[in-house]
Formats: sequence, structure tokens, C-alpha cells
Amino acid sequence: MSDDLTRFDGKRVLVTGAASGMGEATARILGARGAEVYTVDVRKPSVDCAAFYETDLKDPAAIEETVASVTADGPVDRVFNCAGIAQTFPPVDVMLVNFLGMRHLTEALVPHLRDGAAIANISSGAGIGYLANMENVMTLLAITDHAEAKQWCEDHPVEIREGYSFSKECIIVWTMMRGMQLAQDRQIRVNCIAPGPTETGMMPAIVSDMGQDYMDRFPKPLVGRNATAAEQAWPLVLLNSDAMNIVNGTVLYTDQGFAGGLFTGQVDVSLLMPTES
Repeated sequence: MSDDLTRFDGKRVLVTGAASGMGEATARILGARGAEVYTVDVRKPSVDCAAFYETDLKDPAAIEETVASVTADGPVDRVFNCAGIAQTFPPVDVMLVNFLGMRHLTEALVPHLRDGAAIANISSGAGIGYLANMENVMTLLAITDHAEAKQWCEDHPVEIREGYSFSKECIIVWTMMRGMQLAQDRQIRVNCIAPGPTETGMMPAIVSDMGQDYMDRFPKPLVGRNATAAEQAWPLVLLNSDAMNIVNGTVLYTDQGFAGGLFTGQVDVSLLMPTES
């Protein structure tokens, strides 16, 4: 048995959004590090995997069918929630894919996870304002029924805004909340990353919505460019590895230092106002 705590030999892992971007990069890394990888997406990934499940995260019945299939042969050790869509989609659809569908799938998996399992989610720097929006976030998180939560989103267009930033705020708070709860009950860890601008298939839609000038002005102090999908996948993989067995309920800002600069007043927020594309 390897003494490399970042290997996944003998572990059954589930990766959503594995057909592109950070999900694809995550699945590739996991496969190379010995995991038995099961993938979920609306189209078949190019990565080698034990099984692929074509699943629309907007559809709770499809999610439940996928969970039943992937757990039929045994428990799952690690979950990587990488699926997401941009703010150019209808706001309720964005909420369904990015948060409500992710939550529904994960909660359906929980009874089938091994004790000591780990879950890693992808939030975003767009969710950095969660503290100022806790009332709305906690209101939605308290609605555990999927259909009722969807209805709340439909009834509260102002609160969910464009869908993307609110979904990412919800992921951060849900990660912290469930991390504490599942650790106490089952020693299951839940963490997330909050990436800065990253070159994935979603980036053109973000540029179209926010404007190229906004993206050019966004601080990138470490490498002076957008991150690659693999550069985001590695921290996500590390969070779910045995090397991180006491890390739980945390948000890892994978944004080249932007969050730290913002929190300490070193980022001029006036430079980050969206512009016309």
C-alpha cells in the first residue's frame, strides 16, 4: 500500500461535470492516482472511467436514478461536485445545476458513503459576498425538499439575482454547515474551493456577460493570467485526499490571492465594476 496520502488507490470516486473544464481535469488526475472513477455529466466525457452516467442535474428523478446505479455495487469514498453553468443561462436553471441539483445528488449519496468519506465542491470568487447575504442563503438552505427549494427560487427572482453568484454563496455556506454535521455523525468531511478566473469552456460566456475589460482588470498577481482547469483541479483533489484528514468545512480560495487582498483592503473594488461588453 502506498504511503503517498494524495493517492486514491482502492477508492470509488464520483465526479460531476466530468466532460469539460475542472471536472474533466479532476477526473484525469484521480484516474492517474489510482481511483476508480465514476463520471456524471449531460454528455460523455473523454476521460477513461469505470462508468458514465448521463444526468441532467436539473432533474431530481434522474439524479436519484444515477445515485441508485452508482451505489448498487458498493459505497462511494469520495465525491467531487464540479458541474456548473454560467450566469448566461436562466437564473433558476443556474440555481438548479450549481446548487440545488448538487445538493440533491450529494444528500442522496450520503447514506451510501463510507464513514470517513470526503466531499469536495466548487464554489467561486463570485460567492465571496455570502456573509452579507446570509439571511437569504440560510432561508434557502433551510428548505431541504428539492421541489420546494426550486419554487422558492422561482418566487424570489430578486434574491437569487442572476443565479450564479447566489448559487456560489449557497455552496460556501452549505459546505461549512454540512461539514460540521456530517463530521459529528459519520466523520465525513466537506470542503470547497472558490476559484478566480479560470480558462474553461464557461469563460467565453462569462466574458460576454461581464465584459472583456472587467476580466482584464481582475487581479491575477501570481501568474498574470487566468488559471488553468488543472491548476484548480489539483487543490480540489488534495482537499479530498487522506493528506487533508483534519480539514473540514473550509473554503479554499484558489484565486491567486484576490480574496485576501479584498479582505485586507488592498483591492480597489471600483476597478471591478462590470462594463458593457
